[in-house]
Amino acid sequence: MEGPNSLWQVYSTVSRMKAVRNFIFIQLARYSPSLPLKNWIYRRVLGMSVGRHTAFGLMVMVDVFFPERIRVGSNTIIGYNSTILAHEYLIREYRLGDVVIGDNVMIGANVTILPGVTIGDGAVVAAGSVVHKDVPPGAFVGGNPLRDLRADKERPE
Repeated sequence: MEGPNSLWQVYSTVSRMKAVRNFIFIQLARYSPSLPLKNWIYRRVLGMSVGRHTAFGLMVMVDVFFPERIRVGSNTIIGYNSTILAHEYLIREYRLGDVVIGDNVMIGANVTILPGVTIGDGAVVAAGSVVHKDVPPGAFVGGNPLRDLRADKERPE
């Protein structure tokens, strides 16, 4: 392997000032009990698209370097301590991908959403899941690897 891994190159992809500013405001939002304040920070300071009546639970971690690549629809809940990533720094490369979460979506606690994922309107993601692929509208998914939990329920034992 030549040279350091891609994370050592982070400041060639995002400015230090942006990273520091975003980190400070994300930490403020993570600990704030005020939903309107959180949404204001996400929209006005971090450049995220956040729909009306969307609720981010305590300790939600949005992407520090590229929060503007995250869009969340209206009346959606992002559960406690979930993480939404729009970037991945790998050994030899880094990847960016928009994250789109629809309207009326329920994301359980401790869910990790990876870059480039779309979660359709009305979907439910079970607590503790890793969302590594698109979720269709109205789906009920969970686990790691992510799978359709409704289909599991319908299978005979």
